[in-house]
Amino acid sequence: MYISIAAFVFAVAIGVVILFQLALAAGAPWGSYAMGGAFTETLPPAMRVAALVQAAILAIAAIVVLSKAGLLFPAWQSFASAAAAWFVVPLSALATVLNVMTRSKRERTVWAPVSLLLLATSLIVAFG
Repeated sequence: MYISIAAFVFAVAIGVVILFQLALAAGAPWGSYAMGGAFTETLPPAMRVAALVQAAILAIAAIVVLSKAGLLFPAWQSFASAAAAWFVVPLSALATVLNVMTRSKRERTVWAPVSLLLLATSLIVAFG
């Protein structure tokens, strides 16, 4: 039960991050909340593509975690258990480190707690 709850919390939190990345890619003026705050407003075209790539990677991570918990694509559960869930954990750890270390106070304030939540819930699911 706690694994399902952790997976659901992970999915909701990562869904917010995916929507944020898609908004950046679409031209939302939130650059100071991403990529170290290097771009204060709208991201340049290359960084918009990077935001789309990040959104895709995050969506895959969500699918893996939900599959590992048995909430999505049950046939994938053994694959998600064997290896893929352990891809999500270091990805979440890296995101946490980067969001804590960023020079952008806005990014650190908003995304460090979210990435820490993603790390904690991905660990719960991976160990479950």
